[in-house]
Amino acid sequence: MSGVTFSPVAAYSPAQPPLPTPSPFSFSVASTRWSSRPPIQTASLFLRGLSLVLSFGSALSLVALPSTNTKLKRYPELLYCFTANIFTVLYAAYQIFKNICDIAHRGIFVSDKTSDFISFIFDQLAGYLLVSASSVAVPVIQQMDNGNSLWSASVASVCLSFASFLVNAVNALLSGYKLCKRIMW
Repeated sequence: MSGVTFSPVAAYSPAQPPLPTPSPFSFSVASTRWSSRPPIQTASLFLRGLSLVLSFGSALSLVALPSTNTKLKRYPELLYCFTANIFTVLYAAYQIFKNICDIAHRGIFVSDKTSDFISFIFDQLAGYLLVSASSVAVPVIQQMDNGNSLWSASVASVCLSFASFLVNAVNALLSGYKLCKRIMW
C-alpha cells in the first residue's frame, strides 16, 4: 500500500448521529385511544374545558340581565372582569381545539416546543388577568346595594372568575412542568 494507513477507529465510527430519545410527550402513531395518551394531556384537556365553562359562566352572568348592559358602562371594573373572562374563553377554546386536533389527526397543530412556550406564557397571562379582574371587581361590589340584580350577578361573576383562576393556576403548573421536561430532556 502506498502510504495509506488504515485506522480501526475511523472504520467503526458511526456515519449518522445517534437517534434522539423520544420525548415523554410524543405519541405512537399506531394508537390513538385515550388510554394511550399521557395523563398530563388528558388532565390538561379536562382543565381547559373546565376553565372554558367557568369563564363563560362568569362572562354570561354579567351580561345576561337586560338592565346590565347600561350599568356595565358605569362600572369599568366589571367591564374589565367581563373582558378578562372573554379572553380566557377564547384562549381555552383555542387550546381545546389544538388538543383535539392533535388527538384526532395524530399530528401536531403547532410544533411541540412552540406549543409548550405558548401555553406557558398564555396560561400565566390568563391567570393574571382573571385574578386581577376578580380583585378589582370586589370593591365595586361592596359599594353596591345588596338588593340589586347587578349585585348578585357581579358576585356570581367574581366567584366563577376566581374559580376559573384556580383552574388556570393548575393548568399553568402543568404547562410549566411540560416546558421544563421538554427543555431539560
